[in-house]
Amino acid sequence: MAENKPAVVCVFCGATSGKDPVHMGAARALAYEFHKHNIRLVYGGGTTGLMGEVAKTLVSLSGPKAVHGVIPRALVKVAVKGVENPAEHSKTNGNGVSPTGGKAAEREVSEALEGEEIPESEYGVTTIVRDMHTRKRMMAELVLQGGPGSGFVSLAGGFGTIEEVMEMTTWNQLGIHRVGVVLLNINGYWDGLLAWVRNAVENGFISAENGAILAEARTVEEVVPKLLQYQCSTDRFALNWGEE
Repeated sequence: MAENKPAVVCVFCGATSGKDPVHMGAARALAYEFHKHNIRLVYGGGTTGLMGEVAKTLVSLSGPKAVHGVIPRALVKVAVKGVENPAEHSKTNGNGVSPTGGKAAEREVSEALEGEEIPESEYGVTTIVRDMHTRKRMMAELVLQGGPGSGFVSLAGGFGTIEEVMEMTTWNQLGIHRVGVVLLNINGYWDGLLAWVRNAVENGFISAENGAILAEARTVEEVVPKLLQYQCSTDRFALNWGEE
């Protein structure tokens, strides 16, 4: 990790806004903290919900090069010009959900994509990848190219969010990376997950040292210090992952 590079932080979060506006407020506040500390954002490339909010806010403060989205092709929808039948061209409600229910695309573009890039926009620079596995790997690689204080942070979200943050926690335990993983636990949103970690430690499935790999921040202001002060567990696996 280069000392003279800015920190790069990957934020995992929902592509919906949730029912409590406190979570959208946390997304905006986190972007202001990143701007204040000259932190670059890596995120899932969507424009809806918390995902879109944190990206759009940081671009408005730091410019498009401060934000790098990574999104699979399947989650990008190309708008069809001139189509009036909503059954043929469904819109989202701005919250990542289609009017008929179910998961909608996380991003819409107005023209066919050329290659693997979406031009700079109010949501930053975006790379399109082939699948979810490539997305997560690329986001992690971008983080590991950053300077001190780089790491992973999770706002509120659903299945995808918890899967992503737990995978990065597992990668830390396995020795694939050594940067911080922080749950931003606004209004106790992640209390259940943290209780599960404690229970797993008590039952001997996670060591006490590794139980601290997944750090908690209760306020937005705690996030950057948690990343900067992060110390690796002494019980991590000492494995050689080669090019991982």
